[in-house]
Amino acid sequence: MQEKKIPDTSLIAFMSNKVKANGGINLAQGVPSFNPPKELIKALVLNSDKNFHQYAPSDGNFKLVECIKRDYKISEPDSVLVTNGATEAISLVYFHLLRKFGNDFTVMAFSPVYESYANLPALFGQNLVTMNTETNLDKNLFEEFIKEKKVKLLFIASPGNPFGKIWKKNEIDFIVELAEKYNFYIVFDAVYKDIYFDEQTYVPEIKTKNLFVTDSFSKMLSITGWRVGFLLAEKSEMAEIKKIHSYTGLSSSSILQETIADYLDNRQLASQYVKELRNFVTTSYKFASNKLKNMSFSVPKVDGGYFIWARLPENYKNSFNFAVELYEKEKVAVVPGIHFSRQAFDKIRINIAMPVSTISEALSKIENFINL
Repeated sequence: MQEKKIPDTSLIAFMSNKVKANGGINLAQGVPSFNPPKELIKALVLNSDKNFHQYAPSDGNFKLVECIKRDYKISEPDSVLVTNGATEAISLVYFHLLRKFGNDFTVMAFSPVYESYANLPALFGQNLVTMNTETNLDKNLFEEFIKEKKVKLLFIASPGNPFGKIWKKNEIDFIVELAEKYNFYIVFDAVYKDIYFDEQTYVPEIKTKNLFVTDSFSKMLSITGWRVGFLLAEKSEMAEIKKIHSYTGLSSSSILQETIADYLDNRQLASQYVKELRNFVTTSYKFASNKLKNMSFSVPKVDGGYFIWARLPENYKNSFNFAVELYEKEKVAVVPGIHFSRQAFDKIRINIAMPVSTISEALSKIENFINL
């Protein structure tokens, strides 16, 4: 393969935009191809004729905030903030810590690293350090790493993106204890918490100022375009974050917040949709994993999420070249692994949040490409 120039932009957007402009199958972007719940769409239609077209309360729709507190078993007041997707929630925490520490602090994430965790420090000039998440956590090594690097902010997702590891309760509790011991902050990203294959995802409770939890309804209800997320935090930290939110995001869509709250009122209905979604993704994951292994990809076992993190067959050493030429020849878009880690030059990320029929068609095209 001829060496191709890597653009200075998000490779997820770069590959996805090829499909949007020229057609094909998009396995690059973390977007579900499943429809949102029918009852949710019906509620949206009904609400369009009601008076929900002005600003929502800055903290969030009152009914939706109560739904979040109910589902997360939160009794503390003023500890929930509805945001413009989980991305705003993550950014708000980051801006809050910039005000607290200034520019001189070290950020940590587990490799392979989701793009927001890597690019926020890059934009503001902070140092980013990483540890490999594809192996079990060595608690002693991790503690020494935190002390040596003087980490002040740790990003952790469960399940992860692109590598769908679900962190064990004892691991998360240990990390939270260390955060209190060494006074660093944790952003626990729970966006994919509902998409687990076997064991349910553990999400820590907010019992310390050192922990923030970000989440959204994007993946849970297949509504990534609605951009309704939320942040959970200890109330003194949240008070400072809300000041930033008031002059940046202000509020997410009023009518969409009201509609989600209406839908979540029926807990059984929402629970059934999420269960069916989880079963769909689990089936797609198992099918795609087996198919890729038969094509000589190396596919590590993961616990949940939307993605397969796969090593290319041995004769392919450049994931960017592979991704671009695959699209050019077969119109299938995947994300080069180097977008998430410089060491992942021979890996790709594949979105599996779609029906087996679509995945089967895409994988047949990938098989055609590698057999050329």
